[in-house]
Amino acid sequence: MLSCTEFICAYNELFKFLHRRYGREAVDRLWEGISDEFLENLRELAARDGLRGMNEYWSRALTEEGGDWEIEMSPRHFEIRIRACPSVGKLRRAGHIEPYADYCGHCDTLYRRVLEPLGYRYEIEYIDREKGACRVRISLPEEEA
Repeated sequence: MLSCTEFICAYNELFKFLHRRYGREAVDRLWEGISDEFLENLRELAARDGLRGMNEYWSRALTEEGGDWEIEMSPRHFEIRIRACPSVGKLRRAGHIEPYADYCGHCDTLYRRVLEPLGYRYEIEYIDREKGACRVRISLPEEEA
């Protein structure tokens, strides 16, 4: 089976192609479609098990992808700190590929679109886009706090 990391360069080139040909809106629509059609596993885990389900999802996904990251959980919050995103690192190491200007933006669209309709507060802070460093913080709905 191929790892998701085998497709990083192809995703990047698709984002650039769509942006050049059809504009940023087309890239956003692609990301929204991926979120709606292919993240049902995250949606189900978050709806069924809340923050523990998110921990299960991202622990598995980030372990598969590699990189330098850590997860912290409390009863009300789930936080991922990525110090070196494996996707961004792969694009930088490729040398012959220029990363899509907002490559990191796909994570925001994909995951926000899944979690906010479930009532979670989703925040992302881009710390260093060159290294792929970011912080994602997901909080319980206020009525559950």
